[in-house]
Amino acid sequence: MSTRTVMIATLALLLLGDLLVIEFYSGDTPVQSAHTLRKRVDARLDYLLYLPPNYKSQAAWPMILFLHGVSDRGSDVEQVKRTGLPSLIEKGQSFPFIIVSPQCPAGDAWVWKLEALSALIDEVASQYKVDPDRIYVTGLSMGGFGSWALAAYSPERFAAIVPICGGGEVTSMPRLKRLPVWAFHGAKDDVVPVERTQQLVDALTQLHGNVKCTIYPELKHDSWTATYDNPELYKWLLEQRRAPTETKGE
Repeated sequence: MSTRTVMIATLALLLLGDLLVIEFYSGDTPVQSAHTLRKRVDARLDYLLYLPPNYKSQAAWPMILFLHGVSDRGSDVEQVKRTGLPSLIEKGQSFPFIIVSPQCPAGDAWVWKLEALSALIDEVASQYKVDPDRIYVTGLSMGGFGSWALAAYSPERFAAIVPICGGGEVTSMPRLKRLPVWAFHGAKDDVVPVERTQQLVDALTQLHGNVKCTIYPELKHDSWTATYDNPELYKWLLEQRRAPTETKGE
């Protein structure tokens, strides 16, 4: 076969290929089609569970989901007892709540575990006497970020949230405008600037949300000890119930 014949054959194949591509993209067959993923996502979280001393005495109890900070991540759930509500329970304090305290795996963050946290709430609520209209979430530092994020992920699930020295996305605040929020932060926080909380509170205030904020003038990052030691916090939580589902036109 001569060189001229080879060149003509090659050119013909290239032209044919272009025509086939043009026909594929301009024909009736769509380039992309719709599909649905139908697969249950696997989730694992180790957690501490606290039941009130007189748990059997009533039909349903309010529940608090507590989210720890970054230093308690890992694979030993006993670490979670070092701070916050689990620490107070270990010291002998009792609470009129079911309290669930999961441990975030090392290298992970609560804001990436929202589906797992929702599944955890489902599991505990199905196995214990949880009042579905009185489920609260609170957390400190990384757990404060997680509290804001989880509430924005499923605002219809919670009766109130208590984020401490955390932060989040201002763009998510319209989803929380009907949710009671009591936020806390230390004015001298050198780990998470107080502005991270203040900007979210300001956004909710502009939306006429149900929000209040406590800024401790002299505290740094540890604003959770003073917060969880405050009896008024638990009194306020017990006053909050989940709002009825919002209907169109509201």
